[in-house]
Formats: sequence, structure tokens, C-alpha cells
Amino acid sequence: MEILFLCIVIFLFLLAVSVGVSNDAVNFMNSAIGSKAASFKRVLIVASIGVFIGAAMSNGMMDIARHGIFRPEHFSFYDLICIFMAVMVTDIILLDIFNSLGMPGGVELGFDELLNTEKALSVIFGIFLSVAIAFFFGTLVQFISRMIFTFEYRSRLKWKIGLFGGICATAIVYFLLIKGAKDLTFMTPGLKAWINSNTAIIILSCFAFFTVLMQLLHICRVNVLKVIVLMGTFALAMAFAGNDLVNFIGVPLSGLASYQDYMANGGGDARGFLMDSLNGPADTPVYFLIGAGVIMVVALATSQKARNVAKTEIGLGSQQGGDEMFGSSRIARRLVRWTLRVLSWVRRVTPLKVRRWFNRRFNVDDTIIEQGAAFDLVRGSVNLVLAGALIALGTSLKLPLSTTFVTFMVAMGTSLADRAWGRESAVFRITGVISVIGGWFITAGAAFIGAGVIVAAMHFGGHWIMFLLAALTIYIIVKSNRRFSKKTEADNGDVLFQTIVSTRDKHQTWPLLMMYITEQQQKFMAYAGEKYRDMTSAFIAENSGVFRKTEASLARQKTMLKNARRKETLCLRYLTREMAIEKSTWFYLSNNCCMSILYNLHRINEVCKEHVENNFLPLPRRYTAEYELICSRIDTLFADTLELMRAGDTDAISALRRQCDEIKDTISDTYHHAHDQLRDGDTAAMAVLYVYVNMLQETQEMVSSIRKYLRAFAKLRDSEFRSRRPSGNSSVPAT
Repeated sequence: MEILFLCIVIFLFLLAVSVGVSNDAVNFMNSAIGSKAASFKRVLIVASIGVFIGAAMSNGMMDIARHGIFRPEHFSFYDLICIFMAVMVTDIILLDIFNSLGMPGGVELGFDELLNTEKALSVIFGIFLSVAIAFFFGTLVQFISRMIFTFEYRSRLKWKIGLFGGICATAIVYFLLIKGAKDLTFMTPGLKAWINSNTAIIILSCFAFFTVLMQLLHICRVNVLKVIVLMGTFALAMAFAGNDLVNFIGVPLSGLASYQDYMANGGGDARGFLMDSLNGPADTPVYFLIGAGVIMVVALATSQKARNVAKTEIGLGSQQGGDEMFGSSRIARRLVRWTLRVLSWVRRVTPLKVRRWFNRRFNVDDTIIEQGAAFDLVRGSVNLVLAGALIALGTSLKLPLSTTFVTFMVAMGTSLADRAWGRESAVFRITGVISVIGGWFITAGAAFIGAGVIVAAMHFGGHWIMFLLAALTIYIIVKSNRRFSKKTEADNGDVLFQTIVSTRDKHQTWPLLMMYITEQQQKFMAYAGEKYRDMTSAFIAENSGVFRKTEASLARQKTMLKNARRKETLCLRYLTREMAIEKSTWFYLSNNCCMSILYNLHRINEVCKEHVENNFLPLPRRYTAEYELICSRIDTLFADTLELMRAGDTDAISALRRQCDEIKDTISDTYHHAHDQLRDGDTAAMAVLYVYVNMLQETQEMVSSIRKYLRAFAKLRDSEFRSRRPSGNSSVPAT
């Protein structure tokens, strides 16, 4: 059994590396990255220094994993190994959905005796409180800061920047002393007492020194705001390293300490040896702490998952319009509507001169941001300084605030104050914030319950359950990484869209946008042709499985089509006014035609799926041949349309539109023939004939949509395109 326990401890360390790579510690870099205060490499260097210092001196935080949450004297060595294993396994399983942590409970004694419930409940309450406080003060402080500096802040820095820089730098130093350094190894009780008794003098001295220093730096043409952002990044990195370190190495280190104590004093009785030793202070070797710091830095530099976390926060707070990562929700729509009503009332009661003054101070058209940045340096400074100040204040008041939650919610509050949540993006941004907050709390409960179930299974099931869960965890890690890699490849394939929204020259935007529209609609046309071919073949072959898969695929494609349309609509704003007016009609018509084709496919799939799943009569042979001929011509039409889109040859569009008319005439004749059979044919075949005529009708509507799309596509490429519809076109009557 000793070998088994050693293998479990090693496995815990391997899992810790996986959790560490997926850690959300990248949050402290978001403000520097989003405001482009420096290149990513320089930001990473500054953050890495803070991480290494915080990690190397964070030994005191390891006590949380040993006895901060549960009471180890009531647990045997075997119980704790099960608990530690359950925590890591549950964490990995829930990381496949959200970033989460588990906290299991024991089964032998009362809940209050096993868990440090007072500590656990205070942590939960502190998290709820920190979310609300951070958002409120983020909004308030950024509103005041923007009112002072405006979006055109460079012309207003002459004498204000020294005072602003002094306040910010002092707040950062206070944060470092109170939060970043309070648990570090060099902070002796005497030094802590001296700092506490001289806090006011330290703050006033720092304020005077940094105010003069920042004013001198500004006179020397140094960008003080960038200095503040990098200082704040260093301070948060140091504090995050000290706090988050215990999240991913605290459990395996506690497991190792338990194993060492058991091997030395356990006498081979794993179920009877109680772990009183964990109540003692942690004495973690420094190489473990340095190694953890290395893992965090490597994760920050290379982990795509870490960068995806940064992308979420930066995207939700972006001043520029862009691709919204989240959809719309009912609660977000209602919140926006209520807020608009309140703002409408505020406008009515506010004097006109006051409204004009505020509008001048908050004129987003004057925004000054670095190339490729999501927001300006004023907001980046406020994000970091305010997050640090709130964390330091909460720590001094002994409130167990979450550094991650405070940093995120401050960023959301400042973005709201900066009018980054416009009417066309507010619903999506609020949905994103609600999704993130909901994910935090829902997965916390799921982790608690899940870890309890897993630890109970291991406690009663023995080592076989441990082996099974270890194998399951490895499988989930591999599957999650593969799925994330595929998602990353898909996201990276949208580089053209990012190029469009970052292009400053509006005259260069339309060629790029036309390329993007063509690329997206080519993908859709290829998809539509493939699905139509699959559905018709499955109907003839009575393959119900194809229809079930197609139903799910069409739902996903509808979402993709709506997202593409939203992105393309956003890109229209980057055109010149004349070009946007000229192209918008044909742009919307082309998108509507694509959506209409999708609806035609959905309706065909719906009736065919119901017919085949009910095992009704198949399509008679005499109709199969004529229908396959139509399908062949439709297949050719999709292929010709795709070739025309690739070549961009508008001269061939008229001929292709005439081909659509010919196909519609053929479908019309076939329809009328089938309709006659409904009146005069075998009544047993009526059900399949109803499906058949429905498919013919939807197919003709689809061809009509393709024909309209071709004209819209030609107009998008060439506004002078003219095409006259030939006479004699017939249509299928409504059924």
C-alpha cells in the first residue's frame, strides 16, 4: 500500500502542473495588455519578477491547505489521501467546464467538527461582498477620473499627472506592504508592528516623494501612465503569486507532508493514523516555491488557455467595438431596458447645460488609445491601482477578499463608466459578466458536492476506484486539450476580421470586408450544398441517423451564421459613410438569402426526419429517378455558385441566374405531376407524396434564394451590375 500512496502523491504533483497551467493568474496582466502599456514581452518580464518574488516568499500561505479549511486531527492518513485526490480530480473534471476548486467534507464526525465552518463561510461571504464592492467602486472611481482627464487626456496632464501619479504609486506601495508582503517569510512580527504603527507616516512620505517624482518624469517626457500600469502589474503579480500558489501546489505538498509523516510514524496503519502533524506550520523547501513560480511564468508565456482568460476580460471591457464573445440573455436585455428608462429620466431632470458639460467630458470620439489597444492608459491605471487598493483595504480589515474576483469586477466597473457598454454591445457585455460570475458560484457548489461524492467513492471503494478516477482524469485532460486546440485553430482563422476592425484607413476597409464576406458565405454555400445532398440521399435510403445529426448541425450553423452577420455588420461601421450606404442594402439581402436557404434546409430535414423515423412508406421508384436528377442539378448549381464566388466573375452571374430559372421550371413541372398523383394515385402513398411535394417546394424556394443571392453578391462587388430577369418563369403554388 505504501507504493500506492507514493504513486498518488506523485500523481497529485502532476495534476498540480496541469492546474497551474490553466490558472487564472493572468488576470493581473490584463490591464497592461489591454492598454498596450508595453509589449507583451516587457509586460511578461515585469510580471515574472513579481511572480518570482511572491512565490519565493509565500511559505506562510501553505498553511491554508494544511489546516486552514479543515481540521486534520480528525482525519486518518487514508482519509486525507482520499480528500486530496478528490480535490484534484474534481478540479480537473470541472476545469473541463469552468476554472474551479473543490472542498470535500468528511463522513465520520459531525460537519462542524470536521470543517472549519466559520472560516469557510467567511470566505464565501467575502467573495460575494468583494464582487459588489469592486464593481461599484470601479464605476465610481473611473467616472471621477474620466471627468477629470476626459478621453483626450494628453492635453490635461501638465499639472494633474504628478498628483495622479503620486496617489496611484502610493496606493500601490500600500498594497504591497499590506497585502503583497504581509505573509512573506521576511515579515517578522516586529516589522509588521512597526509598519502598522507608522502606516500614516509611510503613506504621506510616499505620496510626497512619488508626486514630485512623477511630475519630474512627465517633464522629462516619460509616459507616467505607462509607469503606473507596470508598477501595478508588478504589485498584483507579487500578491497573486503568493495567493494562487497555494491553489495548485498546496494540496500536493500537504499530501507529501502527510506521506512523510505516515512513513515515519504511521506503523503501517493508514486508516488509524491521525494527521495531527498538519496542524503545525508549513516548512516548504524554497526549491518547491521557486519551481511553482517557474510553472506560473511559463504558463503566462506559453499557455493558450491563460491567454484565452485574458481575452475574455479584455473583450468585455474593450472601448472599441469588436466580436462579442457572449450572446444575449433575457436578464441582460431586461437590465439594459430598465437602465435606459432610468437614464431617460435622469436626462429629463438634468439641466441642459449640465448635460452638455458631461457630454464634452465623456466624448468617446476623442479617445486616445495605442494601436491595437482595447482601452486607454487612464483606465488601465485605475484598474490596477483600485484593485490593489481594495484588496489592501479588505486585507487590513481582515475580510477574505478574492484577488481574482476583485480585479475582474473593477475592470468591468471601469468599462461601464467609460461608456464602453454602448446600446449595441451592452446586452452582450452584461451577459458575459453574468456568465462569468454565475460560473464562479455555480461551479463552487458543484465542486463541493462533486468532491464529496468522489471522496466517499474512494473511501468505500478502495484503491480500484482511485485507479479508475486517475484514468478518467487523464482522459479528460487529453480530451479537453484537444478540444481547446481545435477551438483555438478556429479562432485564429478569423484574423481577417481582426484586421478589419483595427484598420484606420476607411478606404482600405471595403476590399478587406468584401474578402471576409465572400469567405464566410463561401463556407455557408459549401455547407448548404453538402447538407442538401446528405438529406436527399438519406430520405431515399431511409437513413434516420443522418437527419438527427443534420438537425443538430443546422442549429449550430444558424448560430454561426448569426455571429458572422453580427461581425460583418460591425465591420460596416468602419466604412466611409457613402460606401456603407451604398453597400448595406445588398449586404443585408445576401445575408437574408443565406438565412432563407438555411430555413429551407431545416424544413426539409424536419419533414423527412419525422417520416423516416415513423417508418412510413419510402419514396416510390418512379419518383426517385426524377428527384435524383433534380438533386444532381442542384448539386451542380451549388458547385457553379462556389466557383463563381472563388473567381469573382460577375459576368457569369446572369447565365447562372438563368440556370436557376430553368431548375425552378423543372421543379415546377415535377411538382405539378406529383400533385396530380395526390389526387388520383394510391392513397397508401399519400404520406410520402406529401413529404415529396414539400421537399420540392422548399427546394424551389432555396433555388429562388440562391438566385437572389447571386444578384446581391454581384451588387456587392460591382454597384453598376445590371441583370434583367427573363420572362416565363413559373413558380410552385403554396401548399
